[in-house]
Amino acid sequence: MSTPAVHLPVPRIPGRRGRLQDIPVEGAKRVLLAAPRGYCAGVDRAVVAVEKALDRFGAPVYVRKQIVHNIHVVTELETKGAIFVDEVDEVPPGAHVVFSAHGVAPAVVDAAADRGLQAIDATCPLVTKVHREAVRFARDDYEILLIGHLGHEEVEGTAGEAPDHVTIVNSPAEADTVEVRDPSKVVWLSQTTLSVDETMETVRRLRERFPQLQDPPSGDICYATQNRQVAIKKVAAEADLVIVVGSANSSNSVRLVEVALEYGAKAAYRVDYADEVKQEWLDGVATVGITSGASVPEVLVQQLLEDLAGAGYRDVAEVRTAEEDLMFSLPKELRQDATGRRDDRSLGGRRQP
Repeated sequence: MSTPAVHLPVPRIPGRRGRLQDIPVEGAKRVLLAAPRGYCAGVDRAVVAVEKALDRFGAPVYVRKQIVHNIHVVTELETKGAIFVDEVDEVPPGAHVVFSAHGVAPAVVDAAADRGLQAIDATCPLVTKVHREAVRFARDDYEILLIGHLGHEEVEGTAGEAPDHVTIVNSPAEADTVEVRDPSKVVWLSQTTLSVDETMETVRRLRERFPQLQDPPSGDICYATQNRQVAIKKVAAEADLVIVVGSANSSNSVRLVEVALEYGAKAAYRVDYADEVKQEWLDGVATVGITSGASVPEVLVQQLLEDLAGAGYRDVAEVRTAEEDLMFSLPKELRQDATGRRDDRSLGGRRQP
């Protein structure tokens, strides 16, 4: 049987690093390194799920969509035997398929079952929470205003839980025009990786039009997204330049650039790799702020720090605004190996210091 077509962009191979020049600027050069940054518990769980599926069942293991939105992570998993596909109908019948951290609609689960696929659900538990909220409110015949980006995989998955009850609200501006059937039975939910400030502005505008708008039982924007935004706000206030490590399709990484600019950074850019930093970005820059999106491995940040050190930015101070030690349990199919031995982190909990 031929290998199904893969529709992901071919990743660019990182070029030569260490090419940034140490040009004097006014003031002492320094780096403010935001913390928390990088992998969140949901991303860690999803990446580990693919790795353990490969160990347990052997290559290839298929993954619907990118397991997380980071091209480096996807490329590394491909080298280990993961095959990324757009839809489950590209997966050979009976094969193992992993659902990404962003979640899937029930129709995708049903399609996988119809093909006899052995599905492993790596959906982030915080996304699963939003799915359950959508099911609950739809069952009670509420109209659900889902704040999020049309076309994003997470939004598609959540909307798919209750398609007849969900209306997607892309932005604060759309809150001014969206229509509902019954203003007395309307609730808002949100994509987990949005800007907290922008989401609250959207909710404020919705509530002006629909005073009886209900809130979700608890905040939908995930703790990690919020923590990374809080940290970059503090860094941005002192930074001439902010560099966010993360991929273009990573919603939370893109939001970090926007938040940095909103909270005082004179300039802010997103890069996948350190070699994408341009020399002219550093012109006149004394303080560089650095952070990374929730799907970014720390090795990419360390490479950026090495390149900046070569340009004279050797004084690195971590700006920490929260501690994160949460681990989510692995999907049930991966909590023990082929011999029946339970994995040390199978049931999640707190990381040991």
